[in-house]
Amino acid sequence: MTQHNELDPVARTALLTAAQRARESTRADALFHDPLAATLAGPPGAGLLADFGDTPLISVRTRFFDEAIGRAMEHGSPHRLVIVAAGMDTRAYRLGLPGEVTVYELDRPEVLDRKERLLDGVAAPTCRRVGVGVDLATADWGEALAEAGFRAADGPTCWLVEGLNQYLAEPDVLALLDRISALSAPGSRLLTDFVPAALLAAPEARPLLRLMAEWGAPWLYGTDEPEALLAGFGWRAEVRSFAEVGEELGRWLPGGRELSGWVVEAAR
Repeated sequence: MTQHNELDPVARTALLTAAQRARESTRADALFHDPLAATLAGPPGAGLLADFGDTPLISVRTRFFDEAIGRAMEHGSPHRLVIVAAGMDTRAYRLGLPGEVTVYELDRPEVLDRKERLLDGVAAPTCRRVGVGVDLATADWGEALAEAGFRAADGPTCWLVEGLNQYLAEPDVLALLDRISALSAPGSRLLTDFVPAALLAAPEARPLLRLMAEWGAPWLYGTDEPEALLAGFGWRAEVRSFAEVGEELGRWLPGGRELSGWVVEAAR
């Protein structure tokens, strides 16, 4: 197994995601182009991708949320995007978001420092980007976000929680949704994804789940009812399966709709 420097196991999955975005960007039929992904992934990300294997899931998810962010900016015109566990996300650089938009990126300080170091002198965001270094598992990130200039009363917010929920225990998922909901003015949007609970018990998922556990980043949480889950926090959710979205984009995902996972656009 390849060793990967100073990042914790869950943070290292951001390098895997960047490596998958880099590979997608080389395709003739690419779903998006991320010219910064290869720089951010580096050899560690390439090593993780070699262990993990290529899958269209990350490409489908990235494309879906790219478009969902565009839709969110058109509904109620939120000028704030908060990316929770931002990792190696590059949307502040590559989506062409206008200068009046502020993107808050929440993640561990060492993760944000790594990204900023790699991109220094290479690229600049098109909008206002604010890194908020915080340990989402232990710190009051709502307070850290406020110290960075965020005010819930200033208007609607678009929240992105991508590829995170499966790494959290159920109480932590509920606490995360509770905090996001408390900071969301009317007109806000929530974009997120979930692993199905059925996948965590499926025999065909055992190799993947075993690999993630070996990496120190086990999948802990899944739900088969994301719409009901979010309704409990006051969100009206539109839920689609990864497989359905993948089929529309010409990318087949194994496992069928029941096991492929859920992507969610929700509003309040």
